Amino acid sequence: MAKRDYIDLDPNEIPVQFEIDLAQDTFTMAISYNESYDFFTVDLWDSEGFVIVLGEKIVLGRPLFESLVDERLPGPSIVPFDESGNAITITKDNFYRTVFLTIDDLSDDEFNENVEDDNNLIGDTYG
Repeated sequence: MAKRDYIDLDPNEIPVQFEIDLAQDTFTMAISYNESYDFFTVDLWDSEGFVIVLGEKIVLGRPLFESLVDERLPGPSIVPFDESGNAITITKDNFYRTVFLTIDDLSDDEFNENVEDDNNLIGDTYG
């Protein structure tokens, strides 16, 4: 069962540009696909139309804009995530089919519940 909120978009409309409200701020976001190198990118503008970032590569499991320091960046984080646990990279075949741009807005309790319920976790336990 999906517990994370995600940015609603139709992959068939990419490239796409839209407004999005995150926390108390409104942003303009654009999603594009780089045919030459087979990856998706995101652009972000503030509510005044000023560029915050252009061409950020979307990488599975890595928060968007994580390497940038800019007070205009949205909070909470936006993380490309596959709740099915099947994807290892983002492709044209899985983007917005199993991989979604999720809003990292789960409380610690909700996150822990989700981890306990996740049968797709891979790796060793501590101990």
